[in-house]
Amino acid sequence: MYSLIFLTNVLRLLDERGITKYELADRSGISISFLSDLTNGKANPSLKIMESIAQALGEPLPALLENTDLDQEALATLSPRPIAPSLPDGYVRVSAILTEFQAFTVEQWDSANRALVATSQKR
Repeated sequence: MYSLIFLTNVLRLLDERGITKYELADRSGISISFLSDLTNGKANPSLKIMESIAQALGEPLPALLENTDLDQEALATLSPRPIAPSLPDGYVRVSAILTEFQAFTVEQWDSANRALVATSQKR
């Protein structure tokens, strides 16, 4: 699932920034053939490869792994096997830039929600 989210984000960023696969391959030190296989869904990247690509795009790796513009239905059509949701219904993961006070508040909410999710998964 994460490699699929990573792939969709890499393709989106290439398109948004007008970067070719050749340029990305050069910047990240990855062969164009592997990058082509990766962006066509024929290869699975290692963590090291994903980090190289993220650095070449100037994006933090977690942002490329957590967020996607695709909904669960669209992801399911791209995946060869069913994708189980990692969170219960009603919960979502987000990535945001916050002030210190906002981050403190969100950390409090995060702790409370993680406890609720952990409790619900034990049942």
